[in-house]
Amino acid sequence: MSALVVGFFGRWMGRKGSGIFATTSIAITFILSTYIFYEVGLCGVKSNIKVLTWFDSGTLMNSWGFLFDTVTVVMLIVVTSVSSLVHLYSLSYMSEDPHLIRFMSYLSLFTFFMLCLVTADNFAQMFLGWEGVGVASYLLINF
Repeated sequence: MSALVVGFFGRWMGRKGSGIFATTSIAITFILSTYIFYEVGLCGVKSNIKVLTWFDSGTLMNSWGFLFDTVTVVMLIVVTSVSSLVHLYSLSYMSEDPHLIRFMSYLSLFTFFMLCLVTADNFAQMFLGWEGVGVASYLLINF
């Protein structure tokens, strides 16, 4: 969500506002990941959430959903904590860069696709997350 908001409304929010919004969004995601870690990792409540049927073709059916098991929630903690720290560091390191808004949008997009990759419940969705991470990495490297 923060990648879209910063990408489309970043000029309206300004460099500082868009950076703070992106960093706060990722920090909130880290807090929610910690809660999910408590529920799944410590209480043992595993969850497989089906959002919608992606495609249904005879015997081949694929749905869009999220899988939350022990490995997933540990990776959620790792991804969101590292991403929160990278966002926070980027705020001060790139504070004078005129393209901070675009960079924060790319960084948030990278985090989004990484979370899609980690929480995928099937290989097709995992592939989309993997390719999204590749595209976002390309955008960040070429920044």
